[in-house]
Amino acid sequence: MKFLAITLIVHRPDPVTGLHKSTHDRFREVLDNAVLAEELGFDGFGVGERHERPFISSSPTVVLSHVAALTRRIRLFTAVTTLSLLDPVRAYEDYATLDHLSGGRLDLIIGKGNGSAQRELFHVTPEDQWDRNAESHQVFRQLWRQDKVTAKTRFRPELTDAEVWPRPYQRPVRVWHGSATSKESVDLAARHGDPLFSANVTNPIEPYAELIRYYRERWEHYGHDPADIAVGAGSAGTCVAPTSQEALAAYRPVFESNLAFFNKAGLPVVFETLEDFVERSSALIGSPQQVIDKVHRYHEQFGHTVVHLHADASGLTDTQHRDSLELFQSAVAPTLRKDIPDPPFDWGPVLPAEEATRV
Repeated sequence: MKFLAITLIVHRPDPVTGLHKSTHDRFREVLDNAVLAEELGFDGFGVGERHERPFISSSPTVVLSHVAALTRRIRLFTAVTTLSLLDPVRAYEDYATLDHLSGGRLDLIIGKGNGSAQRELFHVTPEDQWDRNAESHQVFRQLWRQDKVTAKTRFRPELTDAEVWPRPYQRPVRVWHGSATSKESVDLAARHGDPLFSANVTNPIEPYAELIRYYRERWEHYGHDPADIAVGAGSAGTCVAPTSQEALAAYRPVFESNLAFFNKAGLPVVFETLEDFVERSSALIGSPQQVIDKVHRYHEQFGHTVVHLHADASGLTDTQHRDSLELFQSAVAPTLRKDIPDPPFDWGPVLPAEEATRV
């Protein structure tokens, strides 16, 4: 099993202390967390893409390029690249450049994005967002695979024998499809034989498990080998401590503050108590054995081989956050790596055979 640390770069006051870091300091924190993730042995570090409050992750390629310069081994993920909002040619140029600068360490998780504010910012409607996502994905795939691209498009000028530079480092980049509730995203992933990353954050396990079962059905429908399926899954929170009592005590102020925020903002509340949140959500909160058991329980329904943890402290103190990640890597990850297989592909750069032999 592989483990990612992911941040959406939320920029709002700390849910417990109320401290609101400057934008500059928040970005420095993201970079420090990326270096820490590599130091602790995580397999990937991911940065989201959002174009509305309270996020400052509108330029993941810029952030990940800086992370690439500070690290050497860890793979770099987008979480997610909102292709429904982007010109696929411009997105290709940015990500191909990042892939070269990182030495082929890039994986993309794509999705249509969410939130009415960012749809309005880019003049995308609820009715056309799925078509935009599919079209951008198709053009993006062609650009990564072909030296010259011709494409009839609805949402950007058509391409005729277009050459787009730089040509890629990875051939092609690995593209995961992020999905929270949508069968459209799942079907698109299955159709192209691409891996799936389930959001797995807001609700209990059932709706996510149903989508992953649908993905497996569609995968076989399109004629792909079931042995080649790769599924990743998110988690709703992270706090690993030597005992369950210590983990609950550390995370309770975080949960209660977030609950108050949701109630004040009129947002739906799925888990009304911390105990229910720990029991029925995907949050990895508890002793090492409890976290191992939780991941196994989800794996029984998902069959996933990649899981993400939160890269940010998110209300924990810096010491609590680091201690939690260190304990995860020392007491949880080794067991899960032994019990659950890796994805069915090489974790390194995806290169042509003649180049791969020289790496």
